[in-house]
Amino acid sequence: MTAPLAQAQIEALLDLYLETEFTFRPVGPVAAALALLERAEQDFVLDWIKRIATTHITLAFDFAKRAPDLIERFDQRVIEAWAVHLCDTYDRVGMYAALEVAGQVGNFMQQREGHAAGALFEDIAPVLGNFVHGLSGRKLKLEQGDAAWSDGERICLPAIIAALAGRSDNFKLAKAMVAFQWAQTRFGTLRPDLTAICAALADPARALRQFHGLETLRLFARLGRELPGLQREMLRLSQQLEAPVEPAWLALATPLLRPEATVEDSLALLDAACALSDFPVRCFQGELRPDAVAAARAARLEKEKARLRVKLADLAEEARRHKPGKASEDAPEERFEVATEDDEGRLDFEITLDGAPIAPPDDVKQLLTSVHLDFGQIPPEYLVPAGDGEYDPSLYEDRPTDPDAVWQGTYHEEGALFYPEWDLGRQHYRKNWCVMREKEVKPVFDDFPRQTLAKHAALIKHLRKSFEAMRDENRLLKRQTQGDEIDLDALVEALADSRDGREMSDRLFMHMHRAERNIAVVFMVDMSGSTRGWINEAERESLILLCEALERLGDRYAIYGFSGITRKRCELFRIKTFDEPYSDTVKARISGIAPQEYTRMGFAIRHLSKLLNEVEARTRILVTLSDGRPDDYFDAYRGPYGIEDTRMALQEARRSGIHPFCITIDKDARDYLPHMYGAARYVILDDVAQLPGKVADIYRRLTH
Repeated sequence: MTAPLAQAQIEALLDLYLETEFTFRPVGPVAAALALLERAEQDFVLDWIKRIATTHITLAFDFAKRAPDLIERFDQRVIEAWAVHLCDTYDRVGMYAALEVAGQVGNFMQQREGHAAGALFEDIAPVLGNFVHGLSGRKLKLEQGDAAWSDGERICLPAIIAALAGRSDNFKLAKAMVAFQWAQTRFGTLRPDLTAICAALADPARALRQFHGLETLRLFARLGRELPGLQREMLRLSQQLEAPVEPAWLALATPLLRPEATVEDSLALLDAACALSDFPVRCFQGELRPDAVAAARAARLEKEKARLRVKLADLAEEARRHKPGKASEDAPEERFEVATEDDEGRLDFEITLDGAPIAPPDDVKQLLTSVHLDFGQIPPEYLVPAGDGEYDPSLYEDRPTDPDAVWQGTYHEEGALFYPEWDLGRQHYRKNWCVMREKEVKPVFDDFPRQTLAKHAALIKHLRKSFEAMRDENRLLKRQTQGDEIDLDALVEALADSRDGREMSDRLFMHMHRAERNIAVVFMVDMSGSTRGWINEAERESLILLCEALERLGDRYAIYGFSGITRKRCELFRIKTFDEPYSDTVKARISGIAPQEYTRMGFAIRHLSKLLNEVEARTRILVTLSDGRPDDYFDAYRGPYGIEDTRMALQEARRSGIHPFCITIDKDARDYLPHMYGAARYVILDDVAQLPGKVADIYRRLTH
């Protein structure tokens, strides 16, 4: 076993990692505490100090001070999750918030001593996100927070849930938390003004806790009717972690166990509940945050009222167009009525206009659902169609917008997609780090496509013939039960089997079979500033040739460009989507491909992999056309960081069943492409003039 490091050795490493020549960093006591750890523990702590220091030295020093206590109390996997959460908090909201997270490490852990198999938010969020989307009511977002709570529009879960010894049980507890927070939004817990109600009582904070207890009992009974299997798991987990609810509480809550019980029944019992002892908190109930609920509701109400009235005006206009005869100015005002059906927790709505039924579109159903959750009904004023020009669209429309406009003035993230990025120093992902917007290349209707076809007429003729041959290729199938010719190899083996006393196979024939192509490919085109000039022209010519050839082959294909400047401006440019035909507009977009900013690649690979995996195909290929290594401006992406993020994005693509390939004209690419793509997954062209002819030939070899 390797001997532990001495204090002097640890001080030297801390000096290296933390730049501790500053006198306000007293590393001596920290090193002394670390010197008492086992060598494996020292290596773990020092490795994480080094990783966190790549984010910020102050956070690394804070971690170093806390590490001996954390090592004694918690499993290394849990400490690692907390360290990543610390860095993520710094990424999102800065130093002060990160130091606050560091000071609340006990809240983050949320576990009994010795229990290490926690459910990490980043692992369980995709599964539980799908789970909550399958439940009825308002579409809720799942986010990471400091505790389990909901404001009616999102459900927050802590970064780690580790109250139980087994990972499976911790996941079930997380699922129970999500279900309970959903039940609060679905069955009216968040509807009353709890701040005002509790303020009228002697101890508002305690009144809120007791109300939460009443609602916990009501909703637990309701979940037993909606999700009986999950309710049994909730009961089992609660019995492991908490004492039973006192008989006095159960007696008081008896009316809340009825199927028709509502939040008003809980409010009616609140005075009596305040006379009881404190409600014993259940492991799945989370917190009530009335201020957050009120803020979300205030932002939502007017917008949804305007949106619903505008939608109803559209429905009324549509109904008028289908009515026989002319509409009269003296016609009575159109009247909408809504009948609500709540069947086994599922809300449904029937709309009538002047007594005639109307089938509401899905977006109208979602609006009605959200309004009903806020009021318990649809208020009559919400059912009056909006008049012409009654509402400013900015009050009810989502931010539409020109992707370029968001960069003017204050930076906004609304309407963007977020992608993680692999941090080489941290050895973990930076979550939601790259802010990506998809744009369309502005079409340029010029002579470039025609000139390209004329310039490469002979090559195009050759490519079309080659691709037509690929389309019509036959494959010889051997060892068949019937066919046009004898399979001699199979016959020899069958005769040998017969002489040995074994049964003779009847698979003695072979025949030609028309190969069915089931391929989807995305071409990812480098639109960085370094492609200016001949490289840009060669890329555009290559795409014209490819499209002309692929139209003969029939493979599904899409073309996107990419560029970026810092993580906050990652841009993907639509040139041709899978569903779009090759048309004059697509040709004009190819003509319009122009150099932009820098070569930030990871986000583009992740987004295009997502698009590819939504296409039904046996073979999915991602082909990159680039002139250089991953690069960006004024951040860490330049150098090894960018190469490692791109490599990790390519590994993610391969794990999902996508075959990445790179075509580059960077003569120095041998220094990094084998590491990023692996052997035989790239080609380096010596001359940019080779690009148009080589791209189509390489595609043929890739898909053969």
